[in-house]
Amino acid sequence: MQSNAADVDTYLAEVPDERRDVLTRLRDLCRAELQAFDEVMAYERCGVAEVAFASQMQCISFYLMRGDAQDAFEERLAGRDMGKGCLRFGKPGSVGFWVLQDLLRAVAAASGPVC
Repeated sequence: MQSNAADVDTYLAEVPDERRDVLTRLRDLCRAELQAFDEVMAYERCGVAEVAFASQMQCISFYLMRGDAQDAFEERLAGRDMGKGCLRFGKPGSVGFWVLQDLLRAVAAASGPVC
């Protein structure tokens, strides 16, 4: 989904109804676990984006810009639809919030360079 939204509230208002609840829940999870981060159109720490999400045409995408966190979860993410730094969920009901919460906690605890 292409968007020119300037903030997350506007972005969420634009997404299809069947995805809004899931994306809102994902946002709430990011806010809870990434408290030291700034919410722009991604979640940034010290001006560097580390996490983002989006409603794409065919999926909901979760972007993880920390290769160290993704590597640490390699076994738990095995078999999931993954791209480099992107975890895709084909249907709103398939979003694995339990895995994402653990990933977000790992990101919050991580230090060092972002890929």
